[in-house]
Amino acid sequence: MQGVIIKGIGGLYFVKVKDMIIECKARGKFRYAGLTPVIGDKVEIMLEVDESKGVIEKILIRDNEMIRPAVANVTQAFVVFAFKQPDLNMDLLNKFLVLCEFYRLKIVLCLNKLDLVEEVNEALIKELKSVGCDLVFLKAKEGQGLGELKTRIKDNITVFCGPSGVGKSTILNSLLGREAMKTGDISKKSQKGKHTTRHSELIEYEEGFLLDTPGFSALSLDFIDKEELQHCFPEFEKHRCGCRFSNCMHYKEPNCRVKEAVEANEIYTDRYKFYIKTLEEIIARGNRK
Repeated sequence: MQGVIIKGIGGLYFVKVKDMIIECKARGKFRYAGLTPVIGDKVEIMLEVDESKGVIEKILIRDNEMIRPAVANVTQAFVVFAFKQPDLNMDLLNKFLVLCEFYRLKIVLCLNKLDLVEEVNEALIKELKSVGCDLVFLKAKEGQGLGELKTRIKDNITVFCGPSGVGKSTILNSLLGREAMKTGDISKKSQKGKHTTRHSELIEYEEGFLLDTPGFSALSLDFIDKEELQHCFPEFEKHRCGCRFSNCMHYKEPNCRVKEAVEANEIYTDRYKFYIKTLEEIIARGNRK
């Protein structure tokens, strides 16, 4: 019998099988093999005498596995940031975009709290569109823009990610029509969001699954190899084949088509600077594998 792990608490895993949720334990063989079941895993289970409980016998091959939060087989990310309260942090936003590209997720960039700005920065929007992700503008508390998100949920495991206080839990609660996750306020002292989500759980909705995650105020990309980083910048792709060297890192090499594209304003300078900054950080850490 096959299903999907939707929640894990204290060594117990709750597996969605058709219209049932079955409480399962994992076989000891996974622990000895250094493998831990995670949310999103597709698994094979065996029912016990009490058919409301079972044992995980096999974890099927994962399409991907995110580290934080620990979740497998995610296909899509709703990357949520606010225009104000907290202010839009472009370095942090770029880190989330790179992270999602690393896992090859479909990205929907959700810009929330539109009601707090008098005028949208069109230059900023143009830069964000150049990255290639979909943009959705939201007033989550008023429900504006949520319809655009609903149409993207079917047949996906969608993760909500972004810093604390930007409205992830508000968006999720508004979509579901109930309080699935607690929401919080902005810290008056730091102007950063307070952590409100305490655990991760897949929630079935609109023929797909949604996952709310704890917010982050900082995010490390040091697990990405230096050779892999350039593939997390989609705007580089059409220029890479024009570089003089096939293994060009678009850093200090001569005759680099990506650098030429930056100089010609075909690639945004700030994005390229972020790439170089991240690349240098990875190199400085010894290109950890």
